Amino acid sequence: MEWLHDIFHKSPEIALFLSLAAGYFIGQINFGKFQLGGVGGSLLAAVVISQAGVTIDNGVKSVMFAVFIYAVGYDSGPGFFNSLNRKTLREIAMAVFLAVSALITVVVCAKLFHLNKGLAAGLAGGALTQSAIIGTAGDAIARLGLPADQVKSLQSDVAIAYAVTYVFGSLGAIIVCVNILPKFMGKGLREASIEAEKALSGAVPARAPGQLSALPELVGRAFRVEQAAGRTVSELEVSQNDTITIERIRRHGKGVEPTPDLVLEKDDVVMVVGRRGGMVDIAPMIGAELADTDGVSLVMQTRQAVFTRKGMNRTTIAEVRKNVDRDLRHGVFVEGATRAGQPLPILPETKLEHGDVITFYGSPKDTRRAVDAAGYELPYSNKTDFIYMGVGLVLGLLIGLIVINIGGIPLTLGSGGGCLLAGLLFGWMRGKHPMYGVMPSAASQLLKDFGLAAFVAVVGLNSGLQAVVTVKQSGVTIFLLGVFVTLFPLLLTMLFGRYVLRYDNAAILAGALSGSRSANPAFGGVLDKAESAVPTVPFAITYAIANVALTLLGPLVVGLV
Repeated sequence: MEWLHDIFHKSPEIALFLSLAAGYFIGQINFGKFQLGGVGGSLLAAVVISQAGVTIDNGVKSVMFAVFIYAVGYDSGPGFFNSLNRKTLREIAMAVFLAVSALITVVVCAKLFHLNKGLAAGLAGGALTQSAIIGTAGDAIARLGLPADQVKSLQSDVAIAYAVTYVFGSLGAIIVCVNILPKFMGKGLREASIEAEKALSGAVPARAPGQLSALPELVGRAFRVEQAAGRTVSELEVSQNDTITIERIRRHGKGVEPTPDLVLEKDDVVMVVGRRGGMVDIAPMIGAELADTDGVSLVMQTRQAVFTRKGMNRTTIAEVRKNVDRDLRHGVFVEGATRAGQPLPILPETKLEHGDVITFYGSPKDTRRAVDAAGYELPYSNKTDFIYMGVGLVLGLLIGLIVINIGGIPLTLGSGGGCLLAGLLFGWMRGKHPMYGVMPSAASQLLKDFGLAAFVAVVGLNSGLQAVVTVKQSGVTIFLLGVFVTLFPLLLTMLFGRYVLRYDNAAILAGALSGSRSANPAFGGVLDKAESAVPTVPFAITYAIANVALTLLGPLVVGLV
């Protein structure tokens, strides 16, 4: 073991990456129907590795958590601000309920097992993984007017109980939110997220990366003209309400420009592009379909435009189609639209607003014309805007430094709450002004995955050894009480959320529950299993409230025990 300690002393980052590798390996193992996941596995692996003696600078933990929580806020910002209405009263009620139930649980346990004020406060801080309680409880103890040696002893008890209970406080929240809750709801987090995404996108199911529809909405097919001989190009297109366009024509082996008044002749080969429904209807009106498209094949393109056309703000898609000249929209199809990062259903009654991003499909020439008419093109980029990101993180960390004293109790969002708030704000602004602040989804996912996993591993490496040593010295009573204080309020709040607040989606409830406990590792596990941003909106709301409510438990426990 000494040689391992020497390696970790010379290069503590080895312990960090070893924890991540071992943790994600452990997290993939199935124990029956139970799977710990990469976040929980990293925490366990870090605790085991910490027994060799290793310390990671807490600055690493702070940086990793800052980038993780900022990326979470950035992705969920548009949805968060769009959801701020009376419906968020559920999230407020859930966060308050968990804080009150946790306070009662800690006080009852302290009374039954004769814990002093320091042990009770440390129990609350560790089991609820709210590190700020150490500070607020220690400050409250110092204000009791006790002798200096007694104050020092009680403050030491806070740290001891915190160290003993913190590891399971993190792990227990993961178990409840990631494993127990989906079984209780009868649906996995991924399946529940798909349902929520489908509801948000007008009943259009979201697809995971790499998934494509077997029946695409926009298709291209080649036909040999038989029944359509003698009819004009325009006549055929209008017959299907312009849901299809004739893009290419080959006549006697030569290309012919498909002008609206061109009359088709027998044995012409035509390339038709359009929506699948229109294509099914037009096929028997033209003639036999051809597999050989030589001479009529066409490269299609998608372009994104920021909708800014004057006089058309809050105009429905049907009205746009009616008011825009047919020649302008000819050969252009709306493939998708988003508002502040959230998908919009492509329905006739859907209203377009300035700032919406519309995806056009058609030939390069047609899509260029459509983009210029709609507003301005949103260029594709896979490079992260580090200026935007850096300013956001600086602002978040500065917000986290703000401390407001109310009744002698210092209240602060901390670096986590500050970066979450900044991420929400900057993500929302990016949704409103998509030309700025690019952060590709892959980059955002890396920040979230690596940031959270490294944060959890550092927690385990720095606190694991002390927790194990303290359990050996002090017995397991505090540890077992920590298990109870971790699990009972969470399970009680889960039932409250399901049956009183009427949460019926497992992914949304998991996000709200992990936020109500300010349980970042659990939330990371929820995101990992959900493979979706659906849980982030309820998490962002409950997390902000829980950060304040749970911090208040420190002086309240000291006063009530």
